[in-house]
Amino acid sequence: MASRERNTFNDINITPLTDIFLVLLIIMMVIAPLLDQQGLNLAVPNNVEVQDIKQENKLISVTVTDDDRYIIDDNEIDLSQIKQVIENKSKDFPEGLLILAQPEASHGAVVKLMDNARDAGVTNISISES
Repeated sequence: MASRERNTFNDINITPLTDIFLVLLIIMMVIAPLLDQQGLNLAVPNNVEVQDIKQENKLISVTVTDDDRYIIDDNEIDLSQIKQVIENKSKDFPEGLLILAQPEASHGAVVKLMDNARDAGVTNISISES
């Protein structure tokens, strides 16, 4: 009997591998611009007493209570009016805004206050726990 010659397959087909890499490359190209979103630029402050800050600088002081109310100069201000009040006070207090957040105040209430302050033209915002 004669021996049969067998053709063996010695090459690796890399076409599926290149397809996978191209798909991954496209996914990364689509996702990469989304990673450039702006966030809040926060600087960790040194421990300074709040009373010292109030006396040294001309800051607008806003207290965010545990039940998410806003208090400026012992007067409760509605969220819809907070932007106008901050705009008016920023003329007398050019240094910026000091947010005194009570321990149980929600993060959302503080962020809404920060957004309204930015819309009112305030550039320096400090946060402290009252």
